[in-house]
Amino acid sequence: MEPSYDPIEKTLDKLVASTRSPRGRYSAPESWKLLERRIVPPRAKRLRLFPLAGAVAASVLLCLTSWFIYDYRKPATMQTVSAGPAISVITLPDRTKVTLNRYSSLTYPDRFKADRREVQLQGEAYFEVEKDTLHPFIVKADPVEVEVLGTHFNVEAYPGDAEVKTTLLEGSVAVSAPAGSRRLRLSPGESAIYNRADKTLKEEKTEENRTAIGWRDGHFHFDYLPLQEIARELSNAFHVKIKITDEDIKDFRIRAHFTGGESLDQMLDLLQSAGNFSYAKVNDTIWIHSKLN
Repeated sequence: MEPSYDPIEKTLDKLVASTRSPRGRYSAPESWKLLERRIVPPRAKRLRLFPLAGAVAASVLLCLTSWFIYDYRKPATMQTVSAGPAISVITLPDRTKVTLNRYSSLTYPDRFKADRREVQLQGEAYFEVEKDTLHPFIVKADPVEVEVLGTHFNVEAYPGDAEVKTTLLEGSVAVSAPAGSRRLRLSPGESAIYNRADKTLKEEKTEENRTAIGWRDGHFHFDYLPLQEIARELSNAFHVKIKITDEDIKDFRIRAHFTGGESLDQMLDLLQSAGNFSYAKVNDTIWIHSKLN
């Protein structure tokens, strides 16, 4: 139904009679058409833009979803960090802090994706694990496996050593070994020692567990340790072979603390007077002999 223009027409006739306005252009029917043209196009434009905006949003969402699926399925890149003659500190993707002892190495992914945060250690390292109850932190130190949710602990697992030792400072860890061995849950001040030869896992109290991580500051604490154990620690720390030729001095216990950054020669010079032994370097090996010989 067309709108009634009679009142409007009369008003326009009066205006035309008193002014020079172009009557035909601004007649009521023409004015109505002009009004329609001004109202309808923006609406039509909006109707055209909405489907376009929806399509763009859907495309973006599809791209993001595809990227996340690809990113999740893409294998993590493994990387190995090796410490040379100096102690190294590493921050893992989950913000766990690892201090690597001299000549030790740690292998870990560039990001943790599965339900376990797993790393591989060769040598010795001190771990300050970022707590995450949904993703346990696993240290594989062949053949021992240490599982933890969030804690501070030290693992000593040099390939040539007869034992693998885990010492807990804070929190709680579970230490397990190959099938047939025990699984131990440690409390602070306890250590789990795995013997490679007889494949046994035993628990041991640690009176001063802070001495177990003195190496982080370049310190060596020998509290009445057998000479054989001291030789093992120095051998790993300085990446040199140390052999004891006389069985009767291997168990000789020595107490000594080195906290001033002494060299290997300086330490051996001081230890030989207390341990009744002498030493000599032959090629890349240090030989320890009894002074009686």
